Amino acid sequence: QMRLVESGGGGVQVGGSLRLSCSPSGRTFTDYVVAWFRQAPGKEREFVAAASARASTKHYGDFVKGRFAISRDNANNTVTLQMNSLKPEDTAVYYCAAGRVVYTNPNLYDYWGRGTQVTVSS
Repeated sequence: QMRLVESGGGGVQVGGSLRLSCSPSGRTFTDYVVAWFRQAPGKEREFVAAASARASTKHYGDFVKGRFAISRDNANNTVTLQMNSLKPEDTAVYYCAAGRVVYTNPNLYDYWGRGTQVTVSS
């Protein structure tokens, strides 16, 4: 079993930046797709970004529009999400997930973290 641990959330003002990190506990996730999702109160969980197992491909949700960048460091067993130009609508709990294939459907991922809160204030 693999548990994912997110870090780096917090509060930031509009236009600011945050860097989220995800690492596995108990094993490595080198062979897994790692994705970020987010969920705002009263809304469904939304795909943010994903990196394939070797980081050869990266995928982003339509709303990202160049503001976020996902990267992975397999040597250090970490995936990061750099978020720039943050907007109030980016406020949500951000979750890290791991699976075998890149999907935008959160139900198709095998492992999840507990999430980290990101709050963007104006």
